[in-house]
Amino acid sequence: MKKIITLVLAAFTAVSSVFSQEIKTAPNYFKDISAFYETIKDYEADADIKADRQIMKAHVSFKKPNLLRMDFSNPKDQTVVFNGNQLTIYLPGQNAILTQSVTGSPQNGANLATPQGLNLMSRYFAISYEVGPEPVALDDGSDEKVVKLELKRRNLTENFRNIRIAISADTKLIRRIEAVTGANETFVFNFTNYVLNQGIPEQRFIYTPSSAANEYNNFLFSE
Repeated sequence: MKKIITLVLAAFTAVSSVFSQEIKTAPNYFKDISAFYETIKDYEADADIKADRQIMKAHVSFKKPNLLRMDFSNPKDQTVVFNGNQLTIYLPGQNAILTQSVTGSPQNGANLATPQGLNLMSRYFAISYEVGPEPVALDDGSDEKVVKLELKRRNLTENFRNIRIAISADTKLIRRIEAVTGANETFVFNFTNYVLNQGIPEQRFIYTPSSAANEYNNFLFSE
């Protein structure tokens, strides 16, 4: 009887060990996704963006370590470029170019889908599963399976109050980001058509503004 009990306990311990390895905590899962993004040298993707009632579409280009460009088809010709030191935004409707010197990466929804953005989120947000560790449908009735995470800010200084991230169960790439600001503004980024590690040249992140546009420097801190 002692041998049987010992074998049962040993079997139970082995099963429990395997079970605990299979079920990964949300912070550890997020670390795995961050580590995967660290292996990506560059990527391109299409982004559908909803900012409250405004709908936008853009083609996103990212190159490691922190180069980012967004070329918009809606609003047409609007451009956002971050070259590692300066953020540049071209607003064709106002014929205006906004520039801002930035230390670190700019805080916007697209930049959250980069290694730097993920590292910042793990540092300043508490991470949990929105539903559970198992993949679920991206939307009701969708065949696309994702793992959904919910992030809540640890302090009031963060621009985003909470962030929801849907990560493709097949590719480990971020499929959707929904971020809510402290002012209760909601931004939703849907990323599709990823192309990885194509050797994007750094010249793509050099933006030459039109001489006819009005330029506003350090617009984030101007009165």
